[in-house]
Amino acid sequence: MRLTKIYTRTGDNGKTRLANGEEVPKDSLRVCAYGDVDELNSMIGLVLTQPLDAQLVEILAGVQHTLFDLGGELASAEMVTGLITPEHIADLEHSIDELNSELPALEEFILPGGTSVAATLHLARTICRRAERSVIRLNQQEKVKAEIIQFLNRLSDFLFVMARHENHRSGNQEVYWNNQRK
Repeated sequence: MRLTKIYTRTGDNGKTRLANGEEVPKDSLRVCAYGDVDELNSMIGLVLTQPLDAQLVEILAGVQHTLFDLGGELASAEMVTGLITPEHIADLEHSIDELNSELPALEEFILPGGTSVAATLHLARTICRRAERSVIRLNQQEKVKAEIIQFLNRLSDFLFVMARHENHRSGNQEVYWNNQRK
């Protein structure tokens, strides 16, 4: 499909069309879910403008393509086979394990921040968690493939570990949460 005209005026009444042609309100759970995934993908695009290790750039570039597929599946209102697979989840788990093996054990809660790269990754993580919550809300109303929820869950974990990795790589000390209620 090639878009030759960006504005259609069909959304001026607060409705949009899903990929299957069905017209729905722009604030429907489905539109909110794939909108949050789109926001996450944009945030990862911002992360990719930061100075990162080439291997992490490659992983995140692949994640962007997967998120686009994931958003497309959510926009289609149909369960599409093969777009998000257990292999996508296993790849993220492998990357998490690999990065985490280079980090000191986490014994306290940490605050988001550190370097600009790490702070941007923490922001991407929180957007990912919101996208995951949106998809879970949608799943309570309409069935969503389990792999979509699992992928978003692992991706937020990956972004967290990647933020820690970036702070560690730069020699930046993590800021631990100071529980004043102790």
